[in-house]
Amino acid sequence: MDIDTANRRTAIVTGAAHGIGAATARRLSADGFAVAVLDLDEYACKSVVAEIDAGGGRALAVGADVTDEQAVARAVARVAEDLGSPTVLVNNAGILRDNLLFKMSAADWDSVMDVHLRGAFLMSRAAQQHMVAAGWGRIVNTSSTSAQGNRGQANYAAAKAGIQGFTKTLAIELGKFGITVNAIAPGFIETAMNVATAKRVGMTFEDFRSAAVAKIPVGRAGQPADVAAATSFFVRDDARYVSGQVLYVAGGPYD
Repeated sequence: MDIDTANRRTAIVTGAAHGIGAATARRLSADGFAVAVLDLDEYACKSVVAEIDAGGGRALAVGADVTDEQAVARAVARVAEDLGSPTVLVNNAGILRDNLLFKMSAADWDSVMDVHLRGAFLMSRAAQQHMVAAGWGRIVNTSSTSAQGNRGQANYAAAKAGIQGFTKTLAIELGKFGITVNAIAPGFIETAMNVATAKRVGMTFEDFRSAAVAKIPVGRAGQPADVAAATSFFVRDDARYVSGQVLYVAGGPYD
């Protein structure tokens, strides 16, 4: 999408200090967006911001806890003041607290629900007012193939399934304002989260990746840039008739 400097749109990407979020921030910058790189630790965002700045883009590091209502309000207001009203939001922040059900604590359940679902809710509610005012907006939520169920991830699977219902509901509510809302459900992507999952199940990451790739029709593991490319499509002007969808970026069919 070609956006001149005077009409540059602003995107917020949460969980953007590393992994899928960082790749998405870089891709949206390449697409012409000013990008707020938001994560819990503002300092951790600075390397992504520096990379974007070095490439001629414009970015801002923002530290915020997406589960904190006031912190979210302050963060979105800061982005609007420093970069311009955000009309693209990528709800990517997430955590793992994996365990089998009988070992899972209430705190493990609550923290995963809070970051994934409460965080997406608070960020979307804060950002949508800017989109409504602009008459144009894009929200992209990160789900997962784990939404279909995954051993040791009752909390994560439930949260990611909830993200899909949240996405479809916002698509219904916000469509009349020129806002589309979609979700991306990545399969096996080479990220720190999957390194942690391999450790949890007692495997080296190399063996864990090989076992995953053996089941993927395209014969390779996914990269954060693969997910970023799907986000790039959803936020385009000419994707305006695509809303309420869940796109599985998993290297093959996934129901």
